[in-house]
Amino acid sequence: MNSEKSDNPQPLIRYVNREQMSWHAVDIERLIEEEHLARAIWELVGRLDLSRFHASIGSSAIEGGRPALDPQLLISLWIYAYSQGIGSAREVARRCEYDPAFQWLTGLLEVNYHTLADFRVEKQQELDELFTQVLATLSKEGLITLEQVMQDGTKIQALASGRSFQQEESIRDHLGRARQRVKEMGDPHNEAVSPRMEMARQRAREQRQRRLEQALKEVQKLEEQKPGPAKKANKVSITDPEARFMKQSDGGLAPSYNVQISTDSAQGMIVAVEVTSEASDSAQLLPALESIEQRLKRKPQQIVADGGYTTGKAIEQMVERGVDFLGNLGRDLAGSGITAPHQLPPSAFLYDPGTNRLRCPEGKLLLPQGRRRKGPGSVYHRYEAKAEDCLSCPRKPACCPNNQRRGRSVMRLEESAMVMAFRQKMATPEARQQYRRRGRVVEFCHAWIKCKLGLRRFHVRGRVKARAEALWACLTYNLQQWVRLKRTAPAAC
Repeated sequence: MNSEKSDNPQPLIRYVNREQMSWHAVDIERLIEEEHLARAIWELVGRLDLSRFHASIGSSAIEGGRPALDPQLLISLWIYAYSQGIGSAREVARRCEYDPAFQWLTGLLEVNYHTLADFRVEKQQELDELFTQVLATLSKEGLITLEQVMQDGTKIQALASGRSFQQEESIRDHLGRARQRVKEMGDPHNEAVSPRMEMARQRAREQRQRRLEQALKEVQKLEEQKPGPAKKANKVSITDPEARFMKQSDGGLAPSYNVQISTDSAQGMIVAVEVTSEASDSAQLLPALESIEQRLKRKPQQIVADGGYTTGKAIEQMVERGVDFLGNLGRDLAGSGITAPHQLPPSAFLYDPGTNRLRCPEGKLLLPQGRRRKGPGSVYHRYEAKAEDCLSCPRKPACCPNNQRRGRSVMRLEESAMVMAFRQKMATPEARQQYRRRGRVVEFCHAWIKCKLGLRRFHVRGRVKARAEALWACLTYNLQQWVRLKRTAPAAC
């Protein structure tokens, strides 16, 4: 029987079959290469003293209980997750199921996202101590010198929307309904649900009640600070009561926290971090200095900060602490005439210290009318001429053309010796050169945390928990820089 070959033979194809179970042998050590970041993080974390994390574990060989996950694993997981821009506990748990690096870290163990979420925010003291340990190690290796520290703050958005901000009356209404729902929990007439679901609902309702109670305290605190007509405008978030509207880099406003970072200029390591609800940086310099001193047991020789921190009070505090301070005090606009460019500038009026008078170009006297303190180290003195002297003066069109009833007034700024010495120091080329380095040192840290680590918005609510997440991010940053420096260091002969 003759068979003819087909002109178009049927090709042999191995089709994908997803309706089957498959078992694979996995060599965990070969999941990632030797130079992988996850290995370096695991090694560095393993060198630290984690005894405080172990001490907080409830189960033991004597008492029994379910074995807890190794703290080294949970710490390494969060640090590696942040290094990859992952801040969601659910996403970390999901990556542990398929991502080779996460699988290598866990050794293919299952990690529940609840465990990850709780570990991130509940180990506040242990995390603080761990951050201090890393700083001590970096200092011992010469990567932190504290010869010069740069200070700066950045606004990171809170886990709250603008619509969650309510006035006191609305908060009280929400709180009353929340308390009623908590009372109704366990009512047999309610819809039957599983015990697990009922416990979850109970936790959610109690948590909401606590947040509303805190929101009520926060709005009352604001009312004490802003009494009178402004009292009705006070609002706080009912989901994150400690968050405040702050200006963002794009010029808009959003519920945020102010994250303060201190960076050692030697290798760009972060030596202190704090999270505050205050939008202004003016009162944050001294707490940053105290935090550095507490962690590293010594003070920085020099601190550099921008104009937001540079006040008369800050200058005096740094002098009292024996720390050299570089900043931007700015010009005195009130006494410069810039605010009124069409008038004769205050510099045209001569001051006589003996009589405490100002004399105008026409020889008329301006008498003192009081003073106003501009914080520690600076006082504004106000002087005013007699109305009849100005009305008949030939220079009136150039001096005070719009002043028809009163004489010309001038402000004179008087600064303390410390502030004047600070201005003289900042006028030197060396001080200006050092000040210009601030941006590329500390602002780089903020850019790395936001762009590389993805922390543009917190994943947790409340200032304390936000501070914990900021600590995780700064710890990740320091370990990443540590790994980079160790790999680029020349090999010992």
